[in-house]
Order: sequence, then C-alpha cells, then structure tokens
Amino acid sequence: MKEYKFLFLVGSQPLYGEDALHAVNEHARIMTDGFNSAAEIPCTVEVLDCLTTSQQILTAIDSANSDPMCAGVIAWMHTFSPSKQWIAGLGRLDKPYLHINTQFNRDIPWNTIDMDFMNLNQSAHGDREHGYITARMNLKRKVIAGYWQDGEFLSEIGAWMRAAVGMLESRRLRVLRLGDNMRNVAVTDGDKIEAQIKLGWQVDYFGLGDVIGEIDSISEAETAEKTAQYTEKYIMDTEDIQAVRYQAKVELGLERFLRAGGFGAFHTNFEELHGLRQLPGLACQNLMLSGYGFGAEGDWKVAALTRIIKLMSRGLDGGTSFMEDYTYHFEKGNEMILGAHMLEICPSIAADKPKIQVHPLGIGDREPPARAVFNAKGGKAIVVSLVDMGTRLRMIVNDIDCVSDRPEMPRLPVASALWKPQPSLRVSAASWILAGGSHHSVLTYALTAEHMRNFAEMAGIEFLHINDSTTVENFRKELETNEFVWGV
Repeated sequence: MKEYKFLFLVGSQPLYGEDALHAVNEHARIMTDGFNSAAEIPCTVEVLDCLTTSQQILTAIDSANSDPMCAGVIAWMHTFSPSKQWIAGLGRLDKPYLHINTQFNRDIPWNTIDMDFMNLNQSAHGDREHGYITARMNLKRKVIAGYWQDGEFLSEIGAWMRAAVGMLESRRLRVLRLGDNMRNVAVTDGDKIEAQIKLGWQVDYFGLGDVIGEIDSISEAETAEKTAQYTEKYIMDTEDIQAVRYQAKVELGLERFLRAGGFGAFHTNFEELHGLRQLPGLACQNLMLSGYGFGAEGDWKVAALTRIIKLMSRGLDGGTSFMEDYTYHFEKGNEMILGAHMLEICPSIAADKPKIQVHPLGIGDREPPARAVFNAKGGKAIVVSLVDMGTRLRMIVNDIDCVSDRPEMPRLPVASALWKPQPSLRVSAASWILAGGSHHSVLTYALTAEHMRNFAEMAGIEFLHINDSTTVENFRKELETNEFVWGV
C-alpha cells in the first residue's frame, strides 16, 4: 500500500509574516512524518510547503490529478486560508478529497497563550472557512475531526485512504467476461455503461474459445510446476491427480489471458463450457488467492467488487472471497446463513489448510472437477452486494459474525462459510431482500462498513448498511427516503 501516495495540502496566508509560515511548514512536516510512521496509515503522505495563493493551490491540485499513483488529497487549514483562493483548484479536482480538522498542539497552553499563538493555531477558525467553500461548491469530501496523533483519528484516515486506493484502482479496472451471465437471471446482469461511468470498470466480453487456445498451449512442464505449488498450499486429498493437473492447466491458461489483456477480474458461467473438460474450480480459487476478482454465473459486478476489496485490504489480516447465500439455519436463538458455492470460494478465508478433493458435480455436464475444500474461519466480517437499480447503483453491506464452532458436514464437498448476520437473520434477510440485494456478494474479514461507505461516497453511489441497530421499519423508511434522493 505504501506505493500509493496522498498529497497533504496545508492552507495559510501571509498576513502574519514569514516566521509564521515557517512554523506552519515545520509543523506540517512533523505531522507528515507522524502519519508515515503510524501503523494506522497504510499509504504514503507527501506534504508541500503551505499554500497561500490561488495559483499555488491550482498547481498542487493539477499535480495530484496527473500523478497516476496519487490516490487522493488531504487538506488542512493550519492558520487561516481565505477560501475564495481554493475555488479554482477545487473546481479542477478529480481525486478523493479529505478535509482534516485538527491542530498541531493537543492542549491549550493555559499559562503562556498569547496573540502570537492564537494567530498561528487557527484550525478552529480556518477549517470552518474551508468547510464553507467545499459545502458551497457541493464538493464530495470526507471530513475527519480530532487530534492528529489520536489512534481513532488515524484509523479513520486509514480507512478513507483504503477506499481512495480502491477508487483509484476501480477507475482502471478491466473485467473479463467469459460468456454472458446465466440465462434468465436478473440480479447478475446490469448496465455496464453506468458501471464504467460511475466506477471506471471496463467490462469486456470474450468467447471461451479465446481462452481455450491459451489453456491448450500450456506445457506439461508448466502444468507439473503449478501442480507442485498446489501441494505446498493445500493438502492433496485425492488420488485423481489428472483432475488436479487439469485445473492447473486451466489456471495457467486463464492467468496468461488475464495478464495479456490487463484484466484484474473475470467471471465464468457453467452454461458456457465449450472446450473445457471440467468447470474451473481450483483454478478460480487459486487465482482469487493471488488477488484476482471472480464472479460465478456471469456476475461481472461481484467479480469487479471482489478485486477492488482485495486491493483495498492489502496488508490487513483476514481474507476476502466471492460468496453466495445458500441455505438458512432457523434454530431459535441460533439462526445462521450457510454461504458456499459449487466450487469457487477463495482460500484466503480458510480456517485451516484446505484440502484438494475431486467429486462429481451435478451441473455443467463435465468431468468431476478438483476444488479446494475448507471451512471459513470465525470472526467479524461484512458481506457486500452491488446491484443495479435502474436509476442508480446501490451498495448494500451487512455486518456479520462468522462462526468457527460448527457441526461437520462430511457430505458437502465444497468450501463454505457459516455466519450470524446482524442484527438477526430475520431482520437482516428481510432488509437485504427489501433492498434488492443479490444472492452473490463479497465476504471480507479485512474491511468494515466504514471502508465501503467511504468508497460509495467517492463513487457517488447509494449506500445501505444493515447492522446491529437496524430495524425493518426504519430500513424501509430509509429506502423510501432514498427514492427521493437517488431515484431521479
């Protein structure tokens, strides 16, 4: 994450003389060093000398816009920066914007405070001036208030940074569609043009035959090497090595095609398997483990979202996977959802070392495919769905608690996750369905709803959060209100 940078713009004006500006610059450099050494800050902060003119501000923002590794801009008014001088620059800004309301000193120096101190330390004054102009311009931005060395303050910045990185990568994401989406399924379809306008996703169709050529070109030596890598990552729990070797060949061919086309995510569709001997199972799982986004049954939205969330969460503990709601457990007081898929769940969420197994699959009419089988770990997580509502894109997030202590399911030969949705299965399921949430989602232990809310706000898409305080009645009211805000 340190390869991504954020430009730190500190506003001031020359009214109090050069000594004050020198002090502002020194304070800003100390704060920047503090940000860059803080565990909560995942990316690199670069500071400029304080900005005191409209041209300086415009030049700084143009620099941020043109830098491909600059993911956003952080602004702070140390003293007082007349906000009219920010209009030209802010009017050109096309990167995420964070306004921090902080102060170099934590405490008021009660015994020594004088007018020099008051003139220099005017964040309570200057940031309100800056807040007016960003509100007046209706600028999309995040505002975080607090002391710059406080852990909670830093964590909020870190969460915003990760969303900004997701937005940067989202704008240059290319998604590979191998075939169309599953026939007659509505929620996995959507407006690809709107997704590219709002999120930057370039979604391109290729026939499976284009990839079959790459798969067929994989040598026996390459296949053997990939199979050997599987034995290091997974427990080989099958005697059908030829089935495993075929998945290795599929993975290598797929990855070669993805790399050549600059794709970061892809989907498959079990209704379009011409030329494949097996459904891609272990191949997709291992590609997800290496960072690619994936969606099943032609779900290009969840494929792209998986990729973005994986990029946003780099360096954090946990894991992220494509997921599907499968079945409910309605035991009173212990209600849960079992999430799984016929093959393709990412091993990054596994509780223990996954096992490679080969079993028949009653769908797709192909040879029994090899897959990694495991139970997902316990812990707090979220599931995220992105759906096309016609007038806008809607993101739905549900806080969940994944369960590790669970009964064995010896006859279910797939990877799976078991979780208790907040606030309860009844409220969560009703709210999710009222919002039009998909049966496909992204499950991540690494991020929270705050990360995803930041991302949705940057993208300008609707955001809904189902959590421990949600009631169906209030959620319905939020949906009704959102129709007025978003439904035009």
